[in-house]
Amino acid sequence: MFYRRKFYLVKKEFVETFNDHFKHTNLPNQLKHGSRLVGRWMKDHDEETVEIFAIWEYDSHEDYVRIETSIRNDEDHLKRIRDWYEEHGGREFVAKEYIIEMKNEELESTVW
Repeated sequence: MFYRRKFYLVKKEFVETFNDHFKHTNLPNQLKHGSRLVGRWMKDHDEETVEIFAIWEYDSHEDYVRIETSIRNDEDHLKRIRDWYEEHGGREFVAKEYIIEMKNEELESTVW
């Protein structure tokens, strides 16, 4: 199995918008292409920001690469993403004003 953690540090005023985008845009597309969501959580980071992260499971690293390639080639999804960013001021604006940090990390088991 291959696991990854997608991590975001988001300004509090954008959390509801960001979570809604995940639920209605990103999650359905990830599931459509074969990603398996283990869970998604959030917790306060400080007075102004919230940590939001998801754990995803794949059969293998190769499976992850195949699925991510499919997602990145899904033109309908890419249009929904572009439209969402434009609705919120553009990709650069959202990245500068609301999303403080983002990481996509492979996780290693400490059990096996």
